[in-house]
Amino acid sequence: MRLITAHRILITVGIAFFLFYAAVQLWHSRGVGGGAALAQSIGALVVAVGLVIYYRTLRRWDRP
Repeated sequence: MRLITAHRILITVGIAFFLFYAAVQLWHSRGVGGGAALAQSIGALVVAVGLVIYYRTLRRWDRP
């Protein structure tokens, strides 16, 4: 396995984690968590979108 492949796998796992974390915090914001959980959910979504943008830039590493 090449290093870029392992890097892509880790970035994908990071995206999945932050999407899951955002969903959990959004669910908590409806209950006891309130505004703090909602802010964490929005922050996690921003990080997930940032990782998606970064992931898309990794295409140029495949070019010889």
